[in-house]
Amino acid sequence: MAGVFTLEHDGSRMRLLAFDGRMGASGDMLLGALVAAGADPSVLSPVEDALDVTYRVHEVDKNGILATKVDVLLAEADGGDPRGEGHADDHRHQPETEDGDDDEHGEGDGDDEGGVDAGHSHQHQYRRHDHARGESAHSHDHDHAHSHDHDHDDPTHAEGHGPHRTYPEVVDLVESMDVPAGVVADATAIFRVLGEAEAEVHGTALDATHFHEVGADDAIADVVGVCLLLNDLGVDRVVTGPVAVGGGEAEMSHGTYPVPAPAVVNIAAAADWSVRGGPIEAELLTPTGAAILAHLAEGVETLPSMSVESSGYGAGGWDFSDHPNVLRAVVGDGGSRLVRDEISVLETNLDDATPEVLGGLQETLKDAGARDVTIVPTTMKKSRPGHLVKVVVKPEDAERVAYRLAVETGTLGIREHGAGHRWTARREFETATLDVDGDDYEVSVKVGSDADGVVYDRSAEYDDALAVANETGLPVREVMRRAVDAVASDDAD
Repeated sequence: MAGVFTLEHDGSRMRLLAFDGRMGASGDMLLGALVAAGADPSVLSPVEDALDVTYRVHEVDKNGILATKVDVLLAEADGGDPRGEGHADDHRHQPETEDGDDDEHGEGDGDDEGGVDAGHSHQHQYRRHDHARGESAHSHDHDHAHSHDHDHDDPTHAEGHGPHRTYPEVVDLVESMDVPAGVVADATAIFRVLGEAEAEVHGTALDATHFHEVGADDAIADVVGVCLLLNDLGVDRVVTGPVAVGGGEAEMSHGTYPVPAPAVVNIAAAADWSVRGGPIEAELLTPTGAAILAHLAEGVETLPSMSVESSGYGAGGWDFSDHPNVLRAVVGDGGSRLVRDEISVLETNLDDATPEVLGGLQETLKDAGARDVTIVPTTMKKSRPGHLVKVVVKPEDAERVAYRLAVETGTLGIREHGAGHRWTARREFETATLDVDGDDYEVSVKVGSDADGVVYDRSAEYDDALAVANETGLPVREVMRRAVDAVASDDAD
């Protein structure tokens, strides 16, 4: 899922964007971080043209760090409750911060929210792109208690404004916007991630699942806005370190739930990056933030080697005494044409494993977290035939995979070579459609490319090809050849 987005680049070098999510992520924090890192907020105007919202940009102080905050406001707030008659502003949990402010991680409700006095914030008013809003823990399919009163003389935040749309309705709205095709593809993919996570939580079908707040105007402004800003930056690869989820509990309409929220757990399970608890007892990673990163970002343990061109901080709404509530974005030249992947290597020698056990190790060890498993015939002491098993793992998965290797094989010792790295290609999967005697068959093809997007390998998935071969009578290698040729032809077009 991660790291496959639809930006175009000139292939001259790899432009890298790295997020530091040690204080979590939300829609507003991502917007702010991208603008602070150099994206032009004027590209957000198509969202304002399509929705009854406007972006506001202002700078706030977060524990001594100047950060950019993006608010999504109702375009017209001329007295009364502009969100419509009978709108109950009770859909968000508003936990009390350490400073006593009832403001949320991703969403402040006024210029001086989050413990930043309005007189000390550096506001830049843009008519169409005042970028600085916060997206909060409310942005998922749950209603939260919220007792914050709005001053109708102040700009009104757009949280919850607009209809609670289904996934198809959100897709239709995004496709109607005057934005690049790649932005549409990324935004709709992000909403699909959100929709599938919510559908799994509630046991509903994707097309029938209402997004509630996530399908409201402000959340759509967050998702499409992030995709527009990312497109403006022109990056080729997005990475993130482990993302903090916070801790404690959150009050939702269905009861009290532990942090992270159920939808966030579902999204993180399918993402390429890892999560970690803390460092604050609050909801730091929102479903919208998680879904955006799940679609866009590859997981890394440390900041990759890069020549830094720009950086910036996106502000969340809460203030904490010991932790600046910001999301950092760093943009620069990523240098290497291949992806550096931190790994450890496990090894053991076996002289009594049965063929059945050896044959099942690929599946059982990968289920435990192994990235690759190699079994090599070898000669052991007293000239006995045996096997060397080598397993590539992420360092954090090493103990779990080693234990699974031990119990599966009965080995009494496993060597670990320690944390190192490997260089890997960027890998994407494309679907080839083959016409055989008037019937269409689909075969998945893995496409390997360098960091500049230059494709140097295509290989058809054997299981898919075998299924087509069995049904059509064609040789497997002929099915694989046709699938690769089909994908290559599509890419050339």
